[in-house]
Amino acid sequence: MRQQFDVAERVRQVIGEAGCTQREFARRVVMDPSKLSRSLSGSRRFTVAELARIADAGNVDAGWLLGTTTDGAADGAAGGAAGGGAGRADGGAAGAPRPPAPTAPPDSGRPLQIVRETVRLIAERGFHAVRVADIAAACDTSTATIHYHFPGRAELLEAAVRWCMDEDTARRAARIAEADDAREELRQLIALQAPYTERQRQQWLVWMDLWAEAARSTAIGRLHADFYQQWRRTVAEVIRRGIEQGVFRAVDPQFSALRLTALIDGLAIQVLATGPGAGGTTAEAMDIACNAYVDTELTARRSGADATAARRSGADTAGPTADQPGP
Repeated sequence: MRQQFDVAERVRQVIGEAGCTQREFARRVVMDPSKLSRSLSGSRRFTVAELARIADAGNVDAGWLLGTTTDGAADGAAGGAAGGGAGRADGGAAGAPRPPAPTAPPDSGRPLQIVRETVRLIAERGFHAVRVADIAAACDTSTATIHYHFPGRAELLEAAVRWCMDEDTARRAARIAEADDAREELRQLIALQAPYTERQRQQWLVWMDLWAEAARSTAIGRLHADFYQQWRRTVAEVIRRGIEQGVFRAVDPQFSALRLTALIDGLAIQVLATGPGAGGTTAEAMDIACNAYVDTELTARRSGADATAARRSGADTAGPTADQPGP
């Protein structure tokens, strides 16, 4: 128990040195923020792979995190993870020759590089067609390094999905910050879900593999349920705010969120089932259909006076119509 407490204290030290919030650090090491919190409080043990990723992100020796290296060895090894080679979690022999450092990974270290390449390869080939050797080759590293950070395929899929979720959350926060009301927030959420860009298509393809795995794996099924609860809760909260603002009717936010997210999922599958320009459902059509749902099922109906004023305003600005011919 004492060792577990000491490990947590050293991880806290690494997070403090990183100069970021605990949630942001969890994103960098591709870890569920709640798991990080529980591990720091002592109610959960860090896994060796999690400590390897923490060591990599914090530029410290993993053996020091585990308490398996001496202070002197830890001081000498600090920074040894910068090239992606976080110290051996088993605390290999002190003074043993180190292998050549692998190619330095971009951004926040080796774990995020592995996850980004995993997302790309899953989108291109499908989860079951991607081998660990393929990911290692894409990262210009060894399969041992991949297993060091992510011991199994389930961990890789979880990390890939979590990365997609974090990316989506960051984009969502940036887009809805400028929204005037909850209705505009919901339109922005819908636009972010429509697979217009290659990155959005990649993330949807990862989601589709998650669905297939969730139907066969209890562990992945729990992951799927957790992520969908979070996503539906986000949509429901926007709808609830819209009701309070008067822009949405007094609907059941939870049930309306379920219906809208189901519509988004179904249309996204149709968009992805045909490539761009193949004549199938487009991202634009998906966007329009989902917004039509918002207009017909959620948007509050205006009172008679407001509706008349809106029509008059529209008539003043609109071009000629059949009832209002031009000169």
